[in-house]
Amino acid sequence: MDHDHRQPSRGALSGITVLDLSRLLPGPFCSMILADHGARVIMIEDRRFESESGFPKGVMRNKEHMCLNLKSDEGKAVFFKLAAAADVILEGFRPGVVENLGVDYQSVSAVNPGIIYCSITGYGQTGPLRDRPGHDVNYLGESGLLSLIGEADKPPAIPGFQVADLAGGGMNAVIGILLALRERNLSGKGQDIDISMTDGCLSLLTLALDFRQMMGASPERSDSILSHGYAFYNTYETADHRFLSLGCLEFRFWQTFCRTLGREDWIGLQFDEERKQELIDALRTLFKTKTLDEWEALFEGQDICWGRVNSIDEVLERPVFQSRRMVVDLPEPKTLGIPVKLSRTPGTLRRAPVKFGQDTETILSQLGYSREEIDHMKHRGII
Repeated sequence: MDHDHRQPSRGALSGITVLDLSRLLPGPFCSMILADHGARVIMIEDRRFESESGFPKGVMRNKEHMCLNLKSDEGKAVFFKLAAAADVILEGFRPGVVENLGVDYQSVSAVNPGIIYCSITGYGQTGPLRDRPGHDVNYLGESGLLSLIGEADKPPAIPGFQVADLAGGGMNAVIGILLALRERNLSGKGQDIDISMTDGCLSLLTLALDFRQMMGASPERSDSILSHGYAFYNTYETADHRFLSLGCLEFRFWQTFCRTLGREDWIGLQFDEERKQELIDALRTLFKTKTLDEWEALFEGQDICWGRVNSIDEVLERPVFQSRRMVVDLPEPKTLGIPVKLSRTPGTLRRAPVKFGQDTETILSQLGYSREEIDHMKHRGII
């Protein structure tokens, strides 16, 4: 199950223990990345959520999972035993919930001053929207990203994947935790991390803001230099009703593309404002004359920025991802690999996704609880 065929690595985060109180996607995605790189991650969740269909499976790999009722004094006592020896706590409740439960940063840092406590919320711990509920589409909308996605004359399009949850929340949480771990090595002190998924989305507008300042106007949906505004950076349908992407932004790539098509007369029209729609229409017509495979055969080996628009099923079979071990088999078929490739301490896939609460009794035994005490907690609904 190792990520590659070399000697298994202990991982760059070996020795780090993470308690993850979060649910659904942003927090568990963050802790999955930490677990992939060697951290011990214990998911802690109330058994009342066991029947919910939102329990994500893929992000539970390499982890342990325990059931614990934090609203009970006994459950809280177990949590603080774990927290006293942990390095990181991750939570994704609405602002104020962990304070009400008594498991917030101030409470934990009183018993473990080195704790790194990361909170992921929709709009952050402060500000006028802190108490508003939301989901991925709401954070995309508030941050301005959604206004740039979709066709120009149609409503904004919701992406088929979770930008705010994963890029806005989960990945920024990983960055924050790694930064705090690094600083703790210097100071010996932990700290609180406030991750807003909406803030994270807004940070993705870096280039769009540059364009706005350069052009004196905000980018419009499907009408900017990097979004359907020109022929050289666009998507096109092929004869077999498939699609390909063209990304010949730099002149040398555009020049090679035009010469490969035998249309040197197009070379000077790359940024021609008067004829850009004419060129887009011409390429739309041209690309429909060959299948996607035929275009791939023509462009293969040429210095052209282009790519297939693959379905998920195709991605799982593509040699590029199999050779890079980005599609691998655990005991259950087909899971995504580890994108950060470290040469000396590579991440590993060590354990298939856990079942809900499957490690509860083992973890309690490790904490010194007896069989009788565990049975008592089970009977009382603590675990």
